[in-house]
Amino acid sequence: MKNYTYANYSKEHMARAIGKALPISFKQSVEICSFIKNKNVNDAKKLLQGVAEQKIAVPFKRYNFDLGHKRKIGPARYPLKASRQFIQLIESAEANAQFKGINTSNLVISHISAHKAGKAWHFGRKTRRKVKRTNIEIVVEESKQAGQQDKQKKEAGSTK
Repeated sequence: MKNYTYANYSKEHMARAIGKALPISFKQSVEICSFIKNKNVNDAKKLLQGVAEQKIAVPFKRYNFDLGHKRKIGPARYPLKASRQFIQLIESAEANAQFKGINTSNLVISHISAHKAGKAWHFGRKTRRKVKRTNIEIVVEESKQAGQQDKQKKEAGSTK
């Protein structure tokens, strides 16, 4: 994975982070990505923290064969390990945005995707098997609504 898959990247208003070869399930990663996409960064971290505490379930829409149902959600699970990795990656993207001088109070996850990474062998005593590895990419963007409010405040201050 050499480059980012997100094409419309603006260096002034966006920040990004990538997690390479993370030891988490690809299928769970895809479902978490669809669960937190287009959400505020703080809200996404709260949701994932709830998943890690097994209070909020992640609805599985694509990879839901033979999966138990949760009340008012449908097929869902609590991917603990994956949600912890996502929280770390979101915090990394938030730190990158802060380093660039972007206001971190109103960041929105504009793009997040999961890709399969190269698999390594996990050697056992008699047999061997492949280890699950996933590449995750996240792009956060400054909210347009907050940017418009800042412009209105500046205009109101300049007219006085």
